[in-house]
Amino acid sequence: MIDPGLYVGAVMHRRQRPRRHRFEYRVFWLLLDLDSLRETASAVKLLSIERFNLISFYARDHADGRDGSLRDKIASLARAAGFAANGPIRLLTMPRVLGYVFNPLSVYFCHDACDRPTAIVWEVSNTFGERHSYLIGVDDPDAKVQRQRCMKELHVSPFMGMEIEYRFRVVDRRDGLTIGIADYDCEGLLMSAALTAERRPLTDRALIAAFARMPFETLKVTAAIHWQALRLWLKGARFTRGPAGSGKAIERHSASAQPSARQVPAASAKGGAPRISLSRSGTPALSPSRCAGETGR
Repeated sequence: MIDPGLYVGAVMHRRQRPRRHRFEYRVFWLLLDLDSLRETASAVKLLSIERFNLISFYARDHADGRDGSLRDKIASLARAAGFAANGPIRLLTMPRVLGYVFNPLSVYFCHDACDRPTAIVWEVSNTFGERHSYLIGVDDPDAKVQRQRCMKELHVSPFMGMEIEYRFRVVDRRDGLTIGIADYDCEGLLMSAALTAERRPLTDRALIAAFARMPFETLKVTAAIHWQALRLWLKGARFTRGPAGSGKAIERHSASAQPSARQVPAASAKGGAPRISLSRSGTPALSPSRCAGETGR
């Protein structure tokens, strides 16, 4: 089980083709237990839940972008796909810093009543006001390295198409966490990204130290997205038109679910795994998707 706390580290992106491109920047995340948000914040003066502070967390920054219990929303997605979510649900995400945040990726770790991991939700947001949650089952709850895969369902980068397979890798280290994401197309590896972080106690002193080293990190993330896009364009990368959205708020939230290979060994022969299509006011509905999950050491 990945422990809650402050995770301090770096994000690296490396594009292989058609133009090689690499960048890395420091960042910090919070790993929060959604069942004990208030208790966590009560012990840290610089962290607030649903109100302004140096560091703050708002549920509406996630899922469908509306108010309400974030835990209930994620648990509902898990249950709709047949996963137990009656244990801890822990979220790895960037918090608001001085009231601002944009999270390209947040990750939920769902557990059953025995604290065994059952599924991982990869919540991906783009700058066009769209968000997609990839929910993938865990094959081996005891594995220290989890490997999963699914087909891309959401336009993210203006320099990448939609015929992409994501390959996720989560390494639970005793003192930290490593997450890897590799993008594959029909020609092989296109791009890889890695998040590497060390776990620290979530205290006022640790938050001040992280802010001092990385002030306004959430603004930096947004600026970096546009700066790196400009650099790629100047290198001659081909532009792919994306959806027309305001980019100011989440206007569409969708989700897809992949039962683990152990639960549905013949899923690929039956047309794929369930897809959960959501609207801001709709209820979960399952339909075929193209995802697949696997676990390795």
